[in-house]
Amino acid sequence: MSENTQKIVVQQAPSNGLATAGLVMGILGVVLNLIPFIPYVFGILAIIFGIVGMLGEVKKGVAKAALILGIITIALKFMFWIGLGFLGSL
Repeated sequence: MSENTQKIVVQQAPSNGLATAGLVMGILGVVLNLIPFIPYVFGILAIIFGIVGMLGEVKKGVAKAALILGIITIALKFMFWIGLGFLGSL
């Protein structure tokens, strides 16, 4: 006596963990931009994770967003210091 058994196979959607981590780092870098040194770390990690995430086969848009947010974080931090230097020279 054999029973008819069915196997249910659930496939997970492919993911790109580095791209997602880079996106989180980029968002944190932009949000925490007024804190002295933390945005540099978040911005650099977002850029690195974004570049490595773009080498993956899935979620390239998330990787591009991470790369863009990392660049924005570093640019905002440099503009902050330039503006602070300009205000200090007045």
